[in-house]
Amino acid sequence: MEVKVKNKIGIIVDSLSLPLRDGLKTAKDLEADGVQIYAVKGEMAPENLSVPSRKELKSYIESLGLEISALCGDLGGHGFQDAQQNPVKINKSKRILDLAVELGTNIVTTHIGIVPDDEDNPVYEAMQRACEELGVYAKSMNAYFAIETGPEKASTLKAFLDSLSTNGVSVNFDPANMVMVTGDDPVEGVNLLKDYIVHTHVKDGVRLKPVDPRDVYGALGYGGGTDHEKIAQMVASGEYFREVPLGNGSVDFSSYFAALREINYNGYLTIEREIKTNPIKDISEAVQFIKGFK
Repeated sequence: MEVKVKNKIGIIVDSLSLPLRDGLKTAKDLEADGVQIYAVKGEMAPENLSVPSRKELKSYIESLGLEISALCGDLGGHGFQDAQQNPVKINKSKRILDLAVELGTNIVTTHIGIVPDDEDNPVYEAMQRACEELGVYAKSMNAYFAIETGPEKASTLKAFLDSLSTNGVSVNFDPANMVMVTGDDPVEGVNLLKDYIVHTHVKDGVRLKPVDPRDVYGALGYGGGTDHEKIAQMVASGEYFREVPLGNGSVDFSSYFAALREINYNGYLTIEREIKTNPIKDISEAVQFIKGFK
């Protein structure tokens, strides 16, 4: 099946393992249209960026001919599973969204923790309350918090999103997380979540043996929570799953891109690479892989 994609190509700057400005220039050199940037700590944290600094950064990105596809506001830990921690995390998430809008994007991607299957679970209620507040806030700004797929089945995530009063909390679709962790079919996932997909990550992977998602992402009372360093080690070590260069894994990109086209998804295809051995080469090849569908 020959599929043509018209979507813009993004790169997560942090995946390049370079200082921010060098990463932005490299993304442009690699022929990306846009970038996604982590905005949780360090120089990109909202509390560390003054109003003049925000304006200067926005101008610099525009001078390179780039857009920001999204910011990443993943706060780690257990997401929004812990009701006691949620007020602080909700406030920080709102500040990251404020920053996103100032920098010219209306999307912040995040992990919210594994959504339980049991709606009577107190954790489910804590997550629901947090996402309701965030969704209403985002909607008031014509913006989105986009939950990354992977920790739970697409059907569970859809039921959770359907329970909220707005689509201010939507979806950042990552097909590799699905094939590596839950074993979900990305094409079925796209069709299930079609009303919520506002951003995507492009990566590939293989599942070597079944894994409890809690061993990857953590859960309240079970492990330490989402830790990107730990996940990077897991995707590199390959005991349960392995992240691989685009086209070398279990994601059927022809079918996946066709599914995105069918639902009229017009947003970014943003390349993420969590293995740090040769990221610039891998990401350069990923850009060319996507361009092969244009």
